[in-house]
Amino acid sequence: MRRVQATTGPITDRGTKGSRTVQAAFVAGATGKWKVERLEAIRGPPLAKASHLEVSLGLKTTPQHAAWILRGITSHERYATRSEHDRLAAVQPPLERAGATGAALIPIAKSAEWWELPQDERRAILEEDSHHIAIGLEYLPAIARRLYHCRDLGQPFDFLTWFEYSPSDAASFEQLVTRLRRTREWEYVEREIDIRLAR
Repeated sequence: MRRVQATTGPITDRGTKGSRTVQAAFVAGATGKWKVERLEAIRGPPLAKASHLEVSLGLKTTPQHAAWILRGITSHERYATRSEHDRLAAVQPPLERAGATGAALIPIAKSAEWWELPQDERRAILEEDSHHIAIGLEYLPAIARRLYHCRDLGQPFDFLTWFEYSPSDAASFEQLVTRLRRTREWEYVEREIDIRLAR
């Protein structure tokens, strides 16, 4: 399956009635609100090194001199049941909390084999086998999270997951990603970048 490089073009707001989509551009370069502390390729080719990251929400401008730009958009939950959705909504904290000075951006691309599976089989692997949602719930509200979709936006990744947490919860975040990477779901991940940040 051919993948294109990170685009600098605009994306379209496809919000639906009763929901508000959020567009984001993650811009890596020499300046930005977040300082890059680590940029590591877990699987597949790496991204270019950069010292800072800026997160631009709802903007379609093309910054100059960026090392790379990744774009995504929030969407409805694809795999959560109503009960899981309600539990997540009840404990999910907002982003940009004053004490949450640590962050992580984890872009992920899954294999063609994953996308060829029917929706119900992907759900079974994600939750019944891998307990992705249940594991994530264990770390709320300490670790805030927002998932951006980019598979249909001409991006080199399928998902961009953004996390924010306080320095005191850094060890818990490390435990979270370690547990997820040991699951059956992660057997279908063909590219993953782990970017740790601080402000």
